[in-house]
Amino acid sequence: MNLHRLAPVSLAPSLLRHSPTARRNGMLEMLDGDPLPGALPGNLREIRRINRGLGWTAVTRRLIERARREAGLTRTTWSYLDVATGSADLPLAVLRDARRHGQAVDVHALDASPAVLREAKSYLRAAPVTLHLGDARALPFEDRAFDIVTCVLALHHFPRDEAIAVLGEIARVARHAWLVMDISRGLLAYLGALSLRPLLRNPMTRHDAPASVLRAYTVAELDGMLREAGLSSARLGTYFPFRVAVLGRAAPSGKS
Repeated sequence: MNLHRLAPVSLAPSLLRHSPTARRNGMLEMLDGDPLPGALPGNLREIRRINRGLGWTAVTRRLIERARREAGLTRTTWSYLDVATGSADLPLAVLRDARRHGQAVDVHALDASPAVLREAKSYLRAAPVTLHLGDARALPFEDRAFDIVTCVLALHHFPRDEAIAVLGEIARVARHAWLVMDISRGLLAYLGALSLRPLLRNPMTRHDAPASVLRAYTVAELDGMLREAGLSSARLGTYFPFRVAVLGRAAPSGKS
């Protein structure tokens, strides 16, 4: 791997060379390319721990439940897709939440990386989550294929035009509602990511944490992207710390 092409991980050079809030469109994260040998399982494990520890997983689960209720999806059997799923920890959490509420949910998870999907399969064990290999920019599903669709911590991996395509695809395959959640770029978020680095053991996570902030979109940028994608009716919200969420409703198409 050509490490000099990757994101800066020290604070001073980045702030001296760039505006601290400018998006680094051409930057790479290690997770985008070939992971360091043996580092991927630990990287995904640390991502799960960070998301749980900072409360982001809990917020996402609450937003999924809100989307389901607001969409009037009251039946006990429904379907769910998570796009760019990583280790599929969110689909597993959704499955468990649904079971606690007496619901039968048909859970699907998609990722573009075979290596990541292998780790997801190992993490899920025997849990009934269907894994798909596919591109978020051109989802291999029919229109309105799933009741609820999510994409969490993945939009920043795409350049702006491709991210707009991802937003359109997520909305296209959602029958009732969709949710996109990602990092909200800013100086405090960048400093927060840097402060985590001494606590992280995995070299991929140490590198990618600050890089992901610098690649992320601001709320204003995301609002413009939604308008370009024809999704201006979607609602934007921010959540502590440093998260932005987009909650959209599928266009009416008769009752289902």
